[in-house]
Amino acid sequence: MKFAKKDEKSTVIYNNKIRIKNIPVEAYDYIVNGKPALEWVMERQSVSKHKDSGIVNDANDWAIETMDNPRYPLELFLRIITVSLETQKIINNLPKLEI
Repeated sequence: MKFAKKDEKSTVIYNNKIRIKNIPVEAYDYIVNGKPALEWVMERQSVSKHKDSGIVNDANDWAIETMDNPRYPLELFLRIITVSLETQKIINNLPKLEI
């Protein structure tokens, strides 16, 4: 997964056939461990190869072997968009803290 354009986060290229478009910029306001949750998922669900060992970490293989669902990485990303937006709604509607 990667952004279609460097400074534009509204479109993510999932693979050569799937593009996720019209992602609300507000979805990136939900931060987990100092990073937008969507970007965290993008990093963890991407295919990577360790330079020294050559071991390939492919979330697609894991999804098939463990979850018995080859669509799991895509479905996870789409769910995180919803979770991010809904969480921000809840947070924004909380009463102000009085100190």
